[in-house]
Amino acid sequence: MEEQIDLVGKAFTDHYYHLFDNDRQALSSLYRPSSMLTFEGQKILGVEDITAKLTSFPFDQCQHVISTIDLQPSTFAGGIVVFVSGSLQLPREEHHLRFIQMFHLVPVLEGNFFVHNDIFRLNYE
Repeated sequence: MEEQIDLVGKAFTDHYYHLFDNDRQALSSLYRPSSMLTFEGQKILGVEDITAKLTSFPFDQCQHVISTIDLQPSTFAGGIVVFVSGSLQLPREEHHLRFIQMFHLVPVLEGNFFVHNDIFRLNYE
């Protein structure tokens, strides 16, 4: 079971940040109407509002560099908690921004998951 969690969690993380960095609009496929994003303390509910938030940033592309991924099974049958730390490089910015992000993935079909909860924070130094 731990092997499955590692495989799914790492594949999800790669997929999520690839989409975020290159095609943010496509992230909408990872959320459902019951999904909640907390972005820097602001709570956002549902696919449309989450997608609007994620596509509203004043930059088209960026690059995430992942430092750590921690994974746990959740109490929701087959769910996975994904905790990510890393840095974010924005275009024309010299310094990377450090961040942490937590996802609660919930299974919907065999082998498929959606993001039920997503919490994002920048780490200001």
